[in-house]
Amino acid sequence: MTKVEVVVFDIGNVLIEWNPERHYDKRIGEDRRRAMFEELDLHGMNELVDQGQPFKETVFEFAAKNPKWRAEIEMWHDEWIEMASPIIDHSLRLLRALRAKGVPVFALSNFGVETFEYAETQYPFLIEFCRRYISGQLKVTKPSQRIYEIVEEDSGVTPSTFLFADDRADNIEAAAARGWQTHLFTSPAGWAACLVEHGLLTKEEAL
Repeated sequence: MTKVEVVVFDIGNVLIEWNPERHYDKRIGEDRRRAMFEELDLHGMNELVDQGQPFKETVFEFAAKNPKWRAEIEMWHDEWIEMASPIIDHSLRLLRALRAKGVPVFALSNFGVETFEYAETQYPFLIEFCRRYISGQLKVTKPSQRIYEIVEEDSGVTPSTFLFADDRADNIEAAAARGWQTHLFTSPAGWAACLVEHGLLTKEEAL
């Protein structure tokens, strides 16, 4: 097993829960939410934001084009922080345990420019990374090979010495294709076990 030099965290659904569907279920009911998501590509709209397009303008233009759902679509902007919550506490403890051990920790996340700036005001731990690679700022999203290249080129780290956790299999596969070590995140306990297996944390440190 190649020695890990840098641990890379995705943010959404690794450090902060990201579940718009759950929020809409609470706000408009599951049946209406299902109908809306079947009719509209809301995640495609959000992908534009993650690629660097302006948050409010992108959401409100999409709402104007779909007047039947205008109020609900605008919730994506107005209630975004409720969709991006809560913190996954165990994952945050792992981040801080790694930092305490002197392990460099990067962030690599699909995130809009304005949404990330807003998230920083609500989740101060987002400044604790050694380096942060945010798709909206870079104008390229995972799983594009280019975003992984940017991380490699900017940091100078050998690809095989990265250990990357992400909740999406396509993002993991793209990183693995470049030689990164990877972990498909399904729970903080599984991620903790991976970090222990790689000798980065003890079992006690990973609790």
